[in-house]
Amino acid sequence: MLSAIWETEGLQTVGIVVLVFASIKLLHILGLISFSEDSVEDELELSTVRHRPEGLEQLEAQTRFSRKELQILYRGFKNECPSGVVNEDTFKDIYAQFFPQGDASTYAHFLFNAFDTDHNGSLSFEDFVMGLSILLRGTVQEKLIWAFNLYDINKDGFITKEEMLDIMKAIYDMMGKCTYPVLKEETPRQHVEVFFQKMDKNKDGVVTIDEFIDCCQNDENIMRSMHLFENVL
Repeated sequence: MLSAIWETEGLQTVGIVVLVFASIKLLHILGLISFSEDSVEDELELSTVRHRPEGLEQLEAQTRFSRKELQILYRGFKNECPSGVVNEDTFKDIYAQFFPQGDASTYAHFLFNAFDTDHNGSLSFEDFVMGLSILLRGTVQEKLIWAFNLYDINKDGFITKEEMLDIMKAIYDMMGKCTYPVLKEETPRQHVEVFFQKMDKNKDGVVTIDEFIDCCQNDENIMRSMHLFENVL
């Protein structure tokens, strides 16, 4: 049986931690584990790509990554995605490799849409690094806004119970047999009810971004999870 702490506090925390953890998984599969002495100029010159990234100077100004970190990130991105862009199927394949015990396709779909800010159906290096900068180096406010955008599936500025349920089901599907105790079919919906009782301050059936941020900022577990992965690069 799930503990009372998990029932009341674990829902929001697991969603946000899995969000960041999934991004770390993406970094890992891209091979971002060591520095290289290749020149920056060599890194940003591709002879046959569909998309050429912006210059490092511009990306350095727009993100919280250093020039060297951007170089490492780009090398991994180029190795995995020689065309310079990632489509949703490739994104799903990447996550499937790291969650073989479950089905990561739905969560990968939601995460892909959150990274794809211009909604053109593909992720460029800029899309990837801008999102990653927020998740790993952004302020708490920036991270929570990003997380809210993930949960707000239809992008109407509100999180409904059904949207949150879709996200939670996707998380449980992805984790598969890793969850303990084994979750009952009704567990995600029960957690969503707890989520709304805590966050929907005016009881109108939806959560606004202000309600989301206010509740998260006053939750010790969520605030702790915001800082877990700040030094992975």
